[in-house]
Amino acid sequence: MRISTLTFQTNAIGQMDQLEAALSKTQGQLASGKRIQEAADDPAGMAQVNQLNAELSASRQYVTNQNAASANLQLEGQALSDATNLLQSARDLAVEANNASLSASQRQDIATQLQQQLQQLVAIGNRTDANGDYLFSGYASQTQAFTLSGNAVSYTGSDGVSQLQISANQRISGSDAGDAVFMSIPAGNGTFTTAAAAANTGSGSIDGGSVVDPSQWTPDTYTIAFTSPTQYQVTNSGGGVVASGTYTSGDAIQFQGIEVTVSGTPSTGDAFTVAPAGKASAFATLSGLIKTLSSPALSSAQITTQLGNGLAQIDGAIVQVGNVSASVGARLNAVTAAQSTEQSTQTQLQSSVSQLSDVDYAAAVTQLNSQEVALQAAQQSYASLARLSLFNYIQG
Repeated sequence: MRISTLTFQTNAIGQMDQLEAALSKTQGQLASGKRIQEAADDPAGMAQVNQLNAELSASRQYVTNQNAASANLQLEGQALSDATNLLQSARDLAVEANNASLSASQRQDIATQLQQQLQQLVAIGNRTDANGDYLFSGYASQTQAFTLSGNAVSYTGSDGVSQLQISANQRISGSDAGDAVFMSIPAGNGTFTTAAAAANTGSGSIDGGSVVDPSQWTPDTYTIAFTSPTQYQVTNSGGGVVASGTYTSGDAIQFQGIEVTVSGTPSTGDAFTVAPAGKASAFATLSGLIKTLSSPALSSAQITTQLGNGLAQIDGAIVQVGNVSASVGARLNAVTAAQSTEQSTQTQLQSSVSQLSDVDYAAAVTQLNSQEVALQAAQQSYASLARLSLFNYIQG
């Protein structure tokens, strides 16, 4: 079989090219630290690496969401704590104001302090995060949550809040809508409210009342009318009599599964109302207290009744804010647990990717040395054979 010089050269050069390519590939692996540099290197391994990298990318996004949720919830928690402290301070002022010996001027001083606290509570409701987004505006995070006009506060945010994916199977609210936190507080004692008629002339006042038997309560507007300073009659909105009796200051009046206490000496014709509880806001509660303490025309009994209702409202606001704070704490705990889980997940994924794609330096160096020796031998062999000719053969 004859092998032409051209064929010999072509084969030799092709073999050296293959050796150089293999050497270059090994050098690239050592330089990059990666065994798999393209799909052709290990198709099955590359597919696994791509899948693991996708899972790793998702995990990193979860961590980003976790960090955002944690930062916002911590800011919200601090705002709720400040709101609770402020409401407790307002409650103390209301208790102080509920003293018949105070003068109108002294009550006005307390009203001025409550005015400042109302402004502070609005400021708390309008706090922002590090990006300037309003904490309590829900979806409308670029819109100021609360607007104060005089002593009236309105909510201008959204009722809905964003949900953040903090793990493959878990989403949480990264904030709370201000409407739910500050504006939707059960009025009165949560079941009903009490009030004294504006035309009352006696010294009788009514407390916030309580529910004795919920099964007997029928929501309606009831009127407790005094037919004499010692006799009362309770009628429903239709005028039907539901209870009547003899009045003694400080004794409870019971009807429809509830009880209220009237204190003082009502005049004949004085009346008090008991109505189903609706919703109130923490801001309106403070505004109501300010109005009460700034109204010199109110009688001592009317002030006592309104301050008592205001205290009940503040207590309801404190409970509401406390419930939201507990929810924020639970969500923070969930985020912390998810952060720990994702850290472990990322470590495992990175380890798996490394095992599949990282180069074994010891083996690669050994392979590189072997490839260098093979290439050098091929080059030397080619150079030696390339010098042979017919004249060399004849002379030999």
